[in-house]
Amino acid sequence: MSEIVLTIDAVDPSDLYGQNNQNLDLIKEAYPEVIFTGRGNQIKLKGEKKYTQKAKEKIELMVRILKEKHDLNKQSVIDLLKNNHAFENKISKTNNSSTIVFGRGGKPIKAKTKNQKQLVEMSEKNDVIFAVGPAGTGKTYVAVALAVKALKSKLVKKIILTRPAVEAGESLGFLPGDLNDKVDPYLRPLYDALDDLLPSEKLNYFMSTRIIEVAPLAFMRGRTLDNAFIILDESQNCTTTQLKMFLTRLGPSAKCIITGDLSQIDLPGHQKSGLYRALDILKNIKGIGQLFLTADDVVRHRLVKEIIIKYDESDKARTEERNRRFDNKNNRDTLKT
Repeated sequence: MSEIVLTIDAVDPSDLYGQNNQNLDLIKEAYPEVIFTGRGNQIKLKGEKKYTQKAKEKIELMVRILKEKHDLNKQSVIDLLKNNHAFENKISKTNNSSTIVFGRGGKPIKAKTKNQKQLVEMSEKNDVIFAVGPAGTGKTYVAVALAVKALKSKLVKKIILTRPAVEAGESLGFLPGDLNDKVDPYLRPLYDALDDLLPSEKLNYFMSTRIIEVAPLAFMRGRTLDNAFIILDESQNCTTTQLKMFLTRLGPSAKCIITGDLSQIDLPGHQKSGLYRALDILKNIKGIGQLFLTADDVVRHRLVKEIIIKYDESDKARTEERNRRFDNKNNRDTLKT
């Protein structure tokens, strides 16, 4: 008889065992000759040496998968039990530098453009990043993927996702329901990204325990946000006061990505976007990075890139025409005097 005690200290044992211990049950079914006893972060294997050694190898490979992919689903364990060598080759192929994190079902989430890759690199060197660019460039999605990676790697204890609840042509007050019902539509893009990155059971658990928090920007006032990865989305709709309030919430161990699109400001006409000023006055601070994405980074429908380019051309032409008229008026006023 052989007895082996494995200590699981590199990953969360609950992730290793799976939902309702489904992963552990698969191992037990594959090795009926071995008695498995799990307690805390230790697994005891008892049986004939040739069987306990094989079971030990499988569990160690499961731990390796969790460390590299931050995810271990039922199908992965089934594949692993069928063929060790083939599964190790599969892991080595998908585990490359362009993969940010593995999403639902082990899907690799990668940076797809040059600037998206730069955003990933900048997040490793800076605690605060401004990622500014047009719609469809993946800035919010990549930011949420980086936050999920940090949470799975235990670099932070929670994720906080926030947006200013600014009306874009619709009236917030006339939406049906209570406060949560009214603000949820403004936060939906953040929920959509999370849905793609985490299994529904785990996401529901994180949301119910406030490990992941999605809330309007106004809810951040007065708080200190520490040991957290914080994303402020749609920051072009923040006033200078709001953006300053948000930035001064950051605790010593916080990381933050601020995304925005300066071509889609929905603030009332008399209010100026605080993002312009923040980009200007914070650009030379060490630890704060700025990245400007372009139409070349668009990863939505191919026509989105063309739409953005045409709008940019139109805006440029209108600005030039407005400046020309202003100059002509000044010239006429000068001649009159």
